[in-house]
Amino acid sequence: MNRKFFMEEALKLAEISYKNKDIPVGAVVVLNNEIIGRGYNRKELLKDASEHAEIMALKEASKKLKSYHLEECEMYVTLEPCAMCAGAIVNFRLKKIHIGTENPRFGCCGSNLNLLSHNFNHKTDVEFGLLKEQCSKILSNFFEELRK
Repeated sequence: MNRKFFMEEALKLAEISYKNKDIPVGAVVVLNNEIIGRGYNRKELLKDASEHAEIMALKEASKKLKSYHLEECEMYVTLEPCAMCAGAIVNFRLKKIHIGTENPRFGCCGSNLNLLSHNFNHKTDVEFGLLKEQCSKILSNFFEELRK
C-alpha cells in the first residue's frame, strides 16, 4: 500500500464527520503498512471539544499495541493538527505525520506554530500536501454548506 491509499482512508473518515455535521477531518495511524488506528472529528456529535480525529486514532492505535510508544508509526491526517493534537502526537511519539492541507488559523505543525519540531524529548517529522486538493475541497464544501 502507498501513502495515497492511507490519505484516501483518512478522507473516508472525514466524510463521516461531514455527515455528522462536524468539521470533516479524518486520521489514520499506520504501522508496517497496516492501519492500526482510525479517527474522525466527533466534537459536535458528542459535545466534547477533545473529540478530534487525531486523538481518536492515537488512542485506538495505542490500545491495539498496548503502549503509547508509537515511535514506529506514522499518521495520515486530512487537516493540520491543532495545539492539543500536536501535543498528543509528541506524547504518543509518532515517527512522522502526513498532512493533507494546512490550517493557517489553528495549525501547530508548521503553518501557524510548529510544536512537533520544538525542543521536547521527541520530534516528529512532518510532510504537507498529500492529496491537498481533495483534503481542502471537503473542508471548503463543509463551510460553504454551513454558511447557507
